[in-house]
Amino acid sequence: MNRLMPVAGALLAVILLVNSAYIIDQSEQGIIVQFGEPIGDVVDEPGLHWRVPFIQEVRRFDKRLLAWDGDVSQIPTLGREFIVVDTTARWRISDPLQFLRSVRDEAGARTRLDDIIDSVARDIVSGTDLEEIVRSADWSVDVSGIVAEEGLTLDESELEKPKKGRGQLEGEMLTAASRLMPGLGIELVDVRIKRINYIDSVRVQVESRMIAERQSIAERFRSEGQGRSQEILGDMEKELRRIRSEAERTAQEIIGKADAEATRIYGQSYGRDPEFYSFFKTLESYDAIGENSTLIIDSKSDFFRYLESTRRR
Repeated sequence: MNRLMPVAGALLAVILLVNSAYIIDQSEQGIIVQFGEPIGDVVDEPGLHWRVPFIQEVRRFDKRLLAWDGDVSQIPTLGREFIVVDTTARWRISDPLQFLRSVRDEAGARTRLDDIIDSVARDIVSGTDLEEIVRSADWSVDVSGIVAEEGLTLDESELEKPKKGRGQLEGEMLTAASRLMPGLGIELVDVRIKRINYIDSVRVQVESRMIAERQSIAERFRSEGQGRSQEILGDMEKELRRIRSEAERTAQEIIGKADAEATRIYGQSYGRDPEFYSFFKTLESYDAIGENSTLIIDSKSDFFRYLESTRRR
């Protein structure tokens, strides 16, 4: 029995040592809690630390930036356009002691952030025009390019730069929500709008209007293309008629010159030996009569003259 006492004492010492020591990571900060109440200051120095075993416990809180994503909400703008708004935020635990007393843990903090940021976002969005929400303060557009390409007429109000822009609205959300954070031990770093869209019923109307506008532009392009096509075809037909006319005129000139040359040659030939020319043309006439043909002519005619002279020979 006496031999077991030292072993039991050593074992008890080890158990006490293990339960007394705890380690704080570089990304953590801790608070000692005894019987549910915080004791002492915040432990934010990384390394090995000590506590009273069994009656004290360590609550650990993250030092790093934490992300919050809100639920997608349907909110009406100042112009009564219903839009879907999805917000996000980054935050950190600035006062662990106050954080523990107010929300106890990160799950409780996210619940409070849901209430606060969603409420602030709803108030600001519902009091702002849609153009201010979707556009940035440095928004600009090349009007001449759009008018030249699309053939649209734009109202001057559609081209005005926003008075605030989404960036300033997000800043207002951050400022309004940050006023409620000190009592929670939370520092809100920024608030952002991740996504904005129309609700389903409005989106269908907007898409239908956009499709109708695109179809109108397409029809205008088709009409202009057809007009240009007819213009090109007309020019081509006109050019084709001109080419044919010039070709026919050139052909007639060539035929006329050929006929004139043939007439000249015939004339020269006839002038050299009229008798032979007359004889040759008469032979051509005889050849045109064909075989087994009967021809009744006057014996005194010129056509019979060469046949008569041949018979006499």
